[in-house]
Amino acid sequence: MFIEQVINGLTLGSIYVIVALGYTLVFGVLNIVNMGHGEIFMFGAFMGVVITNVLGWPLYVAFFVAIMVTAILGYFLEVFALRPLRGKEGVPHLAPLISTIGVSIFLENLAHKLFGAGNKSFNTSISELNITFGSLQVYYVQILIFVIAIILMAGLMLWLSKTKAGKGLRASAENLAVASLLGVNTNRMITMTVVIASAMGGIAGILVGIAFNSVNPQMGLIFGLKGLAIIILGGLGNVRGAMVGGLILGMSETFIVAYGNSGYRDAVAFVAIIVILVIRPQGIFGKSVEGTK
Repeated sequence: MFIEQVINGLTLGSIYVIVALGYTLVFGVLNIVNMGHGEIFMFGAFMGVVITNVLGWPLYVAFFVAIMVTAILGYFLEVFALRPLRGKEGVPHLAPLISTIGVSIFLENLAHKLFGAGNKSFNTSISELNITFGSLQVYYVQILIFVIAIILMAGLMLWLSKTKAGKGLRASAENLAVASLLGVNTNRMITMTVVIASAMGGIAGILVGIAFNSVNPQMGLIFGLKGLAIIILGGLGNVRGAMVGGLILGMSETFIVAYGNSGYRDAVAFVAIIVILVIRPQGIFGKSVEGTK
């Protein structure tokens, strides 16, 4: 049914949006792609498995623990993998990217040691609850995912536009040196950005576990690459672009599975990258080359 596929697409797209927002925040301030974000997201998903399935605690506790654990991982990533390279003479531009790739590999192998290989079940009490409208079934899980995504998107936009910290982050994204001269503690702002982005990844990890009922140590890679595809699609460093790009990718994948060949589902993200780079290299909402930093 067409309406069901639209709902499925919005649900998947909402998850992609949250993943992409983490990439966008870090890129906007540091001008690098954090390749460790996918694995931090994966740890958030495993926290959900541990809390709900192993310990039997409520889902809201899983959200809290996932946020705390991924925020801490983000803090360590910034302190040990990014900060030592920042502002150092002779450091190549790609060095922070390579550093985050190293973090990604380390975290994936750590997950293998801690949680084992293969899929782990993520069952929650709300997984099968649904509302029926005639022949249309809407699951509570889908409503939960969409509502959380909307709250996070709206909250992030308000925080960036209305709060002093948000304005400081935007100033840092424009120019770190000038922001520092204007009194912004750029080191603290960078750390806060990476921590917030990582915490959002933890929330997305829980939502993916709820949506697909399973998680595995390799999931960070594919979701990380799709997050990268989304920010290229929407425009690097553009929050609005991440939102639109995530929803476009989620809807596209859903309709390909429903009305086409499901084997091409994961290819959609990378075809989108190629098409956008050829037609509009700066992305849908990105600035033109002349306007970039």
